[in-house]
Amino acid sequence: MKKEIVRTQDAPAPVGPYNQAVACGDLIFASGQIPLDPATADVVAGGVEEQTEQVLKNLKAVLEAAGSSLDRVVKTTVFLRDMNDFAQMNGVYARFFEEVTAPARSTIQVARLPKDVAVEIEAVATR
Repeated sequence: MKKEIVRTQDAPAPVGPYNQAVACGDLIFASGQIPLDPATADVVAGGVEEQTEQVLKNLKAVLEAAGSSLDRVVKTTVFLRDMNDFAQMNGVYARFFEEVTAPARSTIQVARLPKDVAVEIEAVATR
């Protein structure tokens, strides 16, 4: 299968040797999104709730550029700076993913994330 690079100006541009997403056949592998405003490349103001919302908006934009959507996500991995933020992140996450059709998910506390943000989310979706 041929690999297709996915790019959109509606999500933050990559800051290293990676792409926003790569599609291969009917699968889309979206790189981890952090809470950057795509227009300014600045971290959004606020705490983990505001950051989670921006991350999911960025992820939505990348998936749509690949011909998919949040409702076609089959797996996410959530990276949290502090597991004490889980409930707040989860509340926002639930607004983007309906419980009945929500993807599989892993949530991991990490020592540090790029730009010292509170949350990063990556996803695998279908077209």
